Amino acid sequence: MQENKKIEYDIDGDMVSLEELIDTYKSFHDDTKDEKKALKSRKNEKALKPYQAELIKLQQHIEATNQKMIILFEGRDAAGKGGTIRRVTRYMDEKHYRVVALGKPTKEQQSQWFFQKYIQHFPTGGEIVLFDRSWYNRAMVESVFDFCTKKEHDDFMKGVKGFEKDLTRQGTVLIKLYYSVTKAEQAKRFDRRKTDPLRQWKLSEIDLQAQERWDDFTNTKYDMIKQTHSHYAPWTVIRSNNKHDARLESLKVILNTINYEHRDETLDYTLDSDVVISGAREIEIMDAQRTSNGKFIG
Repeated sequence: MQENKKIEYDIDGDMVSLEELIDTYKSFHDDTKDEKKALKSRKNEKALKPYQAELIKLQQHIEATNQKMIILFEGRDAAGKGGTIRRVTRYMDEKHYRVVALGKPTKEQQSQWFFQKYIQHFPTGGEIVLFDRSWYNRAMVESVFDFCTKKEHDDFMKGVKGFEKDLTRQGTVLIKLYYSVTKAEQAKRFDRRKTDPLRQWKLSEIDLQAQERWDDFTNTKYDMIKQTHSHYAPWTVIRSNNKHDARLESLKVILNTINYEHRDETLDYTLDSDVVISGAREIEIMDAQRTSNGKFIG
């Protein structure tokens, strides 16, 4: 049997095999893709900077007027909450903001009034507090995974609107953001976490069940927004499949919440209606997607 002869090509005096040429092309192609991705990322980060500069002015205004602001970041796992928080706070004065991400409640906290563990982290005058997940854990994760009883969940849903009404009545600015990602995009982000050693720490046991419990989370999201959206503490839903768009629009939502001095009127603060949806509108959209048996399409 005749052996296959290895074909080589003369490239500037060097004999190179076809396999080596293919490998070189693949390497060059991958490097080019990485370079384009890095350039796009730098361009996106640059586009955020004028609005991040405005956030510094807003923060200074809150400090000067002794106001208090709370921003809630809610949504499914891998919806982009953490990345958005980092862009919001990147250039802020660390002395006048805090990011709060509470873990599993202690036995002592379990015996307390539910809101008590959150209240101790509330802002003082001149401060902004950002909650990476909040008291709405009880309405979402705790409810879906039975980490709380039905009575505990029902008590929360009955009491939260009054709690937030009192909070805002006494002068705290409350912004509630819900990040909405599609099932396919969430799966893609989870896959990346599994293979990227820099992101594996983000993957939790609950994350691994999030896709299986997708419909449960959808139903819970619907009930939560429908029952807790109000004129004094409205929900703003951010479509977050595109991370950059979600981050940019989040900055605009926060900047549009209060008037502050020296606002740069040359910037466009108009919200993208394809990305930013009011809680009331989101319920209308979900109602239209609801089938006769109560399930949601998509």
